[in-house]
Amino acid sequence: MHDLDLHHIFTLGLILVMIAAGITAIAKKFDKPYPIALVIVGTIIGLTNIPMLEPLKDFITEGEVFNFAVITLFLPALLGEAALKLPFSHLNENKEPILALAFLGTFLSFILIGFSSMWLLGLSIPAAFVFAAVMSATDPVSVLSIFKNVGVNKRLATIIEGESLFNDGLAVVLFNISAFSLLTYLDLGIQGAGYGLWEFVQAVFLGLLIGGASGYVISRLTSYFDDYPLEIIFSIILFYGVFLLAENVHASGVIAVVVAALVLGNYGTKIGMSPTTKLNISNFWDVVTLLANSLVFLMVGLEITKIDVADKWGLIFLAILIVLIGRSIAVYAGMFLVKSVPTKWKHILNWGGLKGSLSIALVLSLPRDFVGVKIF
Repeated sequence: MHDLDLHHIFTLGLILVMIAAGITAIAKKFDKPYPIALVIVGTIIGLTNIPMLEPLKDFITEGEVFNFAVITLFLPALLGEAALKLPFSHLNENKEPILALAFLGTFLSFILIGFSSMWLLGLSIPAAFVFAAVMSATDPVSVLSIFKNVGVNKRLATIIEGESLFNDGLAVVLFNISAFSLLTYLDLGIQGAGYGLWEFVQAVFLGLLIGGASGYVISRLTSYFDDYPLEIIFSIILFYGVFLLAENVHASGVIAVVVAALVLGNYGTKIGMSPTTKLNISNFWDVVTLLANSLVFLMVGLEITKIDVADKWGLIFLAILIVLIGRSIAVYAGMFLVKSVPTKWKHILNWGGLKGSLSIALVLSLPRDFVGVKIF
């Protein structure tokens, strides 16, 4: 990618926002799920030669740009907003299905897709389990958008959202282990399995600790002020600060943000936020997440067009089949002992496990010398 000055980058960013806002507005006007519309239009733009938009397409589809935008810029905001508005009581009431899906379901999906990808797709061990990790992360934005339009039961929406918030964190940890440590651990045998388990537990525990402690500190801080612009700034610092801090100490940034936002949204709002502050913080993050989601799905559409799939349709079809079967087994087996969830809801949960921008961003973060196919 050629060098771009800051003015040019800002101009390209503004054009992207204008396109995303226009498509989102039209989709909302006709009561259609805007994420799907954005992906479709982004794909069309990517496949069409529009001279004025070529610099924008080249800039956005640059791997490092896409990865930074999705993981560092948008992900903390999206996770923070969702967890901030999720009452802990709702999570507690639905803890059994959420934990079954987020933990047991994620592990089942990871194992099933990983081994199937090795045997059926001919992927190397690291590539197979990297693929399994990114396909175990769910992104239910489109599903929840449709739910709001058709008035689906709120408990079902809570389960889907709760699963996504926690399973994303686990999937990212599994991705990092698979991409950078798995072969080393396999060479060490039983000892390596212990190291892998310790790395996983450490990333999750530190994420919980950093998120919980930071959420508590910011919650106490807000109690000393009745100034909603300042308290909004505190929430921005919290979401992005805990994410970057956790990532720098090899903890789960995703889990840290989710826990911090849950603490702020449930504890902080009770001890230190006036009704005006609650309303304005909620409205602020509504705007941020709408913008973030719009940009993310438009960028996903643009990114798809850069992938050469001409001679890979057989592998793609088989991979989709593996992912669908893996998801189905993970949902029905993981939820087998959860009697409080109707069977028809399990069907929705199964098909609600969509994959989104996080999966693409994780793949783009892989080193360029990462080997994906076994040498027979």
